[in-house]
Amino acid sequence: MLAARASMQHRRGKSMTTRPCAALRPVDVVVVNWNAGSQLRVCLDSIDRYGGAEVARTIVVDNGSVDGSEEAADDRSGVTLVRTGANFGFGRACNVGARLATAQYLLFLNPDAALFADTAKQALSFMRDPASADVGICGVQLLDESGRVTRTCARFPSAWGLFAHAIGVDRLVPRLGHVMAEWDHGQTRQVDHVIGAFFLVRREVFDALHGFDERFFVYLEDLDFSYRARQAGWRSVYLAEARAFHAGGGTSKQVKAMRLFYSLRSRLLYVLKHFSTPGALLVMMATLFIEPWSRVIGAMAERSWVALIQTWEAYRLLWRWLARWAITGETR
Repeated sequence: MLAARASMQHRRGKSMTTRPCAALRPVDVVVVNWNAGSQLRVCLDSIDRYGGAEVARTIVVDNGSVDGSEEAADDRSGVTLVRTGANFGFGRACNVGARLATAQYLLFLNPDAALFADTAKQALSFMRDPASADVGICGVQLLDESGRVTRTCARFPSAWGLFAHAIGVDRLVPRLGHVMAEWDHGQTRQVDHVIGAFFLVRREVFDALHGFDERFFVYLEDLDFSYRARQAGWRSVYLAEARAFHAGGGTSKQVKAMRLFYSLRSRLLYVLKHFSTPGALLVMMATLFIEPWSRVIGAMAERSWVALIQTWEAYRLLWRWLARWAITGETR
């Protein structure tokens, strides 16, 4: 299994290979943890083993975990553990970690992801190439637990594309949606967006954009960042020659109704921030009044009462948030 491969440690003692001073290594890794269980330890073990001469230090920002998973970062050499005491959300926690980083590059790595032997070396070599001087963000080819290449890149969404997604048409015609599901992810190419599970960013870009927009609690904060980077003249590149492991879904698998709620909420925040008024209204109407019924029909067709209940719970949370937002202006 790829996860097992990624979690192998130096069981025969510490490596005697001379490593450069941490101050000279080019990348700091930021890992946001929330009840990741054993996945965090696997992730950190992979950085220990395969970070090599590239990783200066790893910053783990724990978002109020209650499963004890953050203990994997306690007293670990080269790791700084920040306990927030509450769930700050992904974007805000990434910003907390980035403020402690000093390296030239920032790698935002999910706790359900893990490095392979040459992941960091190949990605950083690409970013250092003079031909990549205008590349602000780099992603790599991600393999799941079965060793399959996952399709993780995306186009910047359009109003009609999100409308198609809301009514389910993009499931029949993938090219209508913003996820590049029709492409096998087998070649290196410029893309609009690479998934935030492995998100390598030049520090100068991150600072210039003032980090992630903390109005996005989780989901689409990375897409928003990629869009703002493109507007500022930076490219995003998917590097197929470098590979990493990613289980997918992460700890959000644990709370499906909340996952749907946060996904829908982030979508509305994204369109209100970046779309024209007519485009934003089109997506909002489809999201609020058409999509819930298409999801209900799908759940009933599958005879999944659990999915039906989770859908209504997610929309109950969404409408409650909309009412609070309308009254107070709070987006979180």
